[in-house]
Formats: sequence, C-alpha cells, structure tokens
Amino acid sequence: MDLARIIRKENLVYSGKSKDVYRIPEGSYADKYAFVFTDRATGYVDDKGMPVFDPGYDTVVGDIPGKGAIAFRFAAYFFELLKKSGIPTHYIATAGETVMIVEPADPLGLPAGGAEFEGSAPLQNLEWTWRNNAMGSFWRRYPFVRPGKNLHRVVEAWTKGDTDILITYEALEAAGVMTREEIAYVDKLVKDIAEVVCRDFAARGLHIVDGKFELGRLKHGDGKIVLIDEISPDVLRTCNGYAPDDAGDCTAHRECIRTTFTNGKRTIKGRKQLDAAELEKAVLG
Repeated sequence: MDLARIIRKENLVYSGKSKDVYRIPEGSYADKYAFVFTDRATGYVDDKGMPVFDPGYDTVVGDIPGKGAIAFRFAAYFFELLKKSGIPTHYIATAGETVMIVEPADPLGLPAGGAEFEGSAPLQNLEWTWRNNAMGSFWRRYPFVRPGKNLHRVVEAWTKGDTDILITYEALEAAGVMTREEIAYVDKLVKDIAEVVCRDFAARGLHIVDGKFELGRLKHGDGKIVLIDEISPDVLRTCNGYAPDDAGDCTAHRECIRTTFTNGKRTIKGRKQLDAAELEKAVLG
C-alpha cells in the first residue's frame, strides 16, 4: 500500500485531537478509511504559558514524540483480540507503524429535530461507559453508593460535546436515536467487548474499574452497529490492587480510595490507579 498516495490533503476526511482520517481512493482498500495516529496531545496551558499534557482535557496543546505509535500499537492489539473473539468492529488491518485501515462508519447520532428553534443542536455522537465498580462520575452523581462497590458492569449512554450528558435508554428510544432492539443489542455488545478487554487485563494481574467505547453504523452494507474509533489507555480506569469479596466489592477501598467534598464539589481517586504510560507499558511491554 502506497501511503504517500493516501495521506494527502484531497483525501482528508477529518482531523481530530489525536488522529487524522483519510479516504483511500484506490486499490484493494478503495473507499475504506486510513486512521493516522498522530503525536498531538491534549491538555491545558498553565499560568506561565507552558503546556501541561492531560488526556482529561479536549484542547490540543502540543506534541508528545512517539505518542501516536504507542497509541496505534495499543489500539491494534485490542482490535486484533476482539477480531479473534468474533466481536464486530470497524477494524480491518494495520499499515505501517501508525496507520490503521478501517471500515467507514457513522457515529450514533441524530440531526436537530427543531433546527428553526434557537439553541437546537444535533446529537453528533454517543459514548458508552461501562462500570465494574463505583468510581468517577458514577460516585459523584450517586454518593450514597460505597466507593468500589461492584456494579456488575452497568452500561450508560452519554451524549458527547462541550459537556457530556447522561441520557437514559428510554430517552434514546423516545427521541428516535435508536430502536429498543438496537439499544438491547448495544448494551450486550458493550458488555461483550468489556469482557474481552477485562479478561486480558486480569491475566496481567490488573483490574479495570470502568471504561468507555464509541460505536457507529457501518456506511456500507446494512448499517450494522460496531465498535469504532479506538481503545486507548486514556479511556480505561485500571488498578493493580483490586481485592474483591464474595460480592465483588473491593475490600481495599479504605486504604486505596480517597474522596474529598469541598464547596459542594466531590472528587474521588484510587491510589493504585495506573496512568496512561503505566498502562501502555503493562500491555505493550
């Protein structure tokens, strides 16, 4: 495959925070997409004007040399693992050290139903969060739940945008985003993907607390809903100190999990949680 003929301005479909997407114009992969993983990194600029890299932010503040190649290897590893497990994704193959070939797909969304009304906006994408244990925004929303409690891989749908908003399954159906059958299919699909990823991490002595995936409809064929985008260390909250009791609740919560409540704002953090670099090293060696 001649990547130089693909990675051209005229073939660019989309440029995101961490990847560029190109349409493949010819050859055996004609009309497929090439994902090019870049070294761009998000974060914020501190009061001294210096960039601080933090995947929790949405603004690109610079490059981290080698970041794209590592993210590519991490994503390719799990897409291959899912492929062997028979789980549908948009992944086709890899090309080079930072390029992934994928089936074109549309994120799950909906045009604005009342575009003539000021403030109306389309649903551009959905994100699917799955939770093994109570941490993060789940505990901040429901502080009556003990941190570390086994949630039995509950799945939540979120709208993506400047502010992510939790949306119920009933609201997705009522708004016409998805049918009830599609919602049931997606709920199982997310859990099946999570099971494969969690099993791989467990074999490494690691436990995934929660994670999130993006799904989309394939452009070609019958519009099947599959896993799209990527699986990255930034979307998997992972710890190396999980100690479950018979109910699956973490017994290490007292010495591991720290919470604060200041000016009406709650924070929660696991002391044994791995950062992205540690997670990449654990998986890629």
